[in-house]
Amino acid sequence: MSEKATSPGGPGTADGGSAGDPADSRPGGPLPGDGESIVVPPSILRQSAGWGSPGDGPRPKTAGPADEAPQIFASNVRRQDTSEAGYDQNPPGVGRLGLILGTVLAVLLVGSGVTLYLANRGDDSKPTAAPADAATAATPTPSAEPVPPIKDTAKVLPTVTGDFGKKATITVPGEAADGTFVVKTISEGSGPAVEKDSWTSVDYTAKDWTTGKDIPSSYDDKGKPQIFQAGTNALIPALDQAVVGKKAGSRILVVAPPAAAFGSQGNTTMEIGAKDNLVFVIDIQRVNAPDAVVSGAVTPPPADFPQVKDNGKKAAEITPAKGATEPTELKSHVLIQGTGPKVETGEKVLVQYTGALWKDGKKFDSSLDKGQAFSFSVGGGQVIEGWDKGLQGVAVGSRVELVIPASLGYKDQAQGDIPANSTLVFVVDVLDAGVG
Repeated sequence: MSEKATSPGGPGTADGGSAGDPADSRPGGPLPGDGESIVVPPSILRQSAGWGSPGDGPRPKTAGPADEAPQIFASNVRRQDTSEAGYDQNPPGVGRLGLILGTVLAVLLVGSGVTLYLANRGDDSKPTAAPADAATAATPTPSAEPVPPIKDTAKVLPTVTGDFGKKATITVPGEAADGTFVVKTISEGSGPAVEKDSWTSVDYTAKDWTTGKDIPSSYDDKGKPQIFQAGTNALIPALDQAVVGKKAGSRILVVAPPAAAFGSQGNTTMEIGAKDNLVFVIDIQRVNAPDAVVSGAVTPPPADFPQVKDNGKKAAEITPAKGATEPTELKSHVLIQGTGPKVETGEKVLVQYTGALWKDGKKFDSSLDKGQAFSFSVGGGQVIEGWDKGLQGVAVGSRVELVIPASLGYKDQAQGDIPANSTLVFVVDVLDAGVG
């Protein structure tokens, strides 16, 4: 997907994902500093990326891990309010403007109450009508149209040409779509099947059937695959639901009526109308279970690096190097060389990790203990600086050992089980990378 284009579905975990990750799930915990935190619901984050239905609330969830936990983003400058209304006070007071406005409002409310009483009192001999129940009297809010069931065919379908891994050519027929939500396998891959909660990365080509216009594709210039947790409502159903049950390496055709895309409001940013049917050709690139780890031939670290014992899907054991000098600069070693694309700044990366103290090898955190891979945006300041720098350029499918001095970690601040001024050691599996 072009970085200039809108991303399908928006962030699902801390990257803003599977909406962005909460601060307490960061390796080692929240970042140091005295900045304030802004709490943003994932439903708003999804809408901000452009592929969440504008104006719609989050879609109903099926049973699964709760991903509506607040997403935390820390700023390093504390807000300085200078409002005349008194919002610069802590705790905030009313201020001079607040006092004036409050007095005026009180007068208006009293006047309105007297008027309403006189108008409704009528003849004292007549019973006074009971006030209407607010819930009954309220104008009903229209509910989102339910997503239709998925079928593998329809009366008429677009034609698709091109090979997996390359931008497809989509030709829509002259007649209109019949409103069927279609998911049809064009070619089946041999990789693992996508299950609910599987981390999935896809490339896609897209077109608006109704207008015939192309929609920005991940195969466009500087494009990136879309990465998300399938079946968690992180994206529109046309992507989120369509991939479940399909194998990595598969190319699928998706025809999405409005209810499976942007609902009755469309998407003005992408020039998609309220009644437009969309067409996607989706290439499923990689599939990772929440507890996945990388595999391959291991290259042992140098003698002055902490040694690493692989424990499969359990946290790695990290043993300090005897007699080694504590480093003052970031050091890294590739334990397993991956063959995927290299991680770039700004990408959402999916990892498993184990963290330990350099001085004694004591483990302080591991995503493997939680059974859930961790995702974040590289170079976005969502993790310690040693991670942002140390994972750039690492190939997907790699396992790397990072030795991070305190200056690129938590500096002179203690963090949970991490003492102040600690050098840290991380073993990180890079499972996937893309846009999310």
